[in-house]
Formats: sequence, C-alpha cells, structure tokens
Amino acid sequence: MLKKELRKDIRERKRQFTSQKLSELSLMLINKLLANEKIKKARTILMYYSMPDEVDTHNAVDTLVTMGKKVLLPVVINGEELEIREYKDKNDLREGIAYHIMEPIGKKYEDYKNIDVAVVPGMSFDNNGNRLGRGKGYYDRFLSQIPQAYKIGICFNFQKTDVVPTDETDIKMDEVIC
Repeated sequence: MLKKELRKDIRERKRQFTSQKLSELSLMLINKLLANEKIKKARTILMYYSMPDEVDTHNAVDTLVTMGKKVLLPVVINGEELEIREYKDKNDLREGIAYHIMEPIGKKYEDYKNIDVAVVPGMSFDNNGNRLGRGKGYYDRFLSQIPQAYKIGICFNFQKTDVVPTDETDIKMDEVIC
C-alpha cells in the first residue's frame, strides 16, 4: 500500500470513533506512556500537543512538568520546519498558524543533545517501529538531529498496520505504544 492510500485508510478508521471514545482510549495510552521506564528516567522529553484526532497529550504534558521533567513542544515555522520550545504550563500556549493547534511561546530550545526521549505522533506505525506521518516530513527532519533520543511512537490500536511503507528519510521509532 502506498503512503497516500494508508493515510486515507487511517483517516477513515479514525472517523468511526467519537471524540469521547478517542478520549477514553487516549487515557489508557497516556497511562502506559507515563509508566514507561524511559519516561520515568528521562530528564528532558520532547512531547507533542495533540490535534483532535491524535492520542490526547494535553494533560500528560502537565503531568510530566509536575513530575519535574523538562517538557519540550514543537512549533511549525515557515511552513516546513519544527522549532522546539520549552513548556512550563498552559499559559505558554497560543494557537499555531500551520495546523491551528496550540503551540508553545516559551523560549526556543537548542540544546538538542540533552533530549532523552521523543514522544512522536503518527498516522500509522508497524511492529518494526516504522512510522507514517502526515506527509510533510517535519518529524523525520527533526528526529534526524537528535539520534541519541529514545523515540516512542504512540497511536491507537486501529492505527497499527502490518507494514508502513518507508523510504530512506523516514526515522524509525525505538518503541511504539498502542
């Protein structure tokens, strides 16, 4: 299956669930994530502030801050790159231009070598850690700059597929939680 076809298939699967059901499923996945040993040991974690059709991370970012973690969130800049900013609390957020999702306004984070774990959303993942994004390559370009970070993909069970088509620019996850 081609990437474009798989994205379409996953979007159709997502539409079968109410936002209430996705919230319930998210809670279980976030509990798994927060119990993960790599997350517990990490000092600096790159998270994402979820869109409505993704695993809901809104409370998780606050929980991680409460646990004493340095939480970083991406911001889409000039339409094609991710810039990373530190998140302290919800006052650090404003609606972003690219996807109208909440993005941090905190100071730019550039100490990439200190990022211990990256938690990454995706349209689909397979058992080999391959990830299908939304097609713009934001995460793959950024993840290639933090090779030391342990990469955790997170998705709903219905987003998991046997094979995610890949090319040489795609970055594999070390682990997938679903």
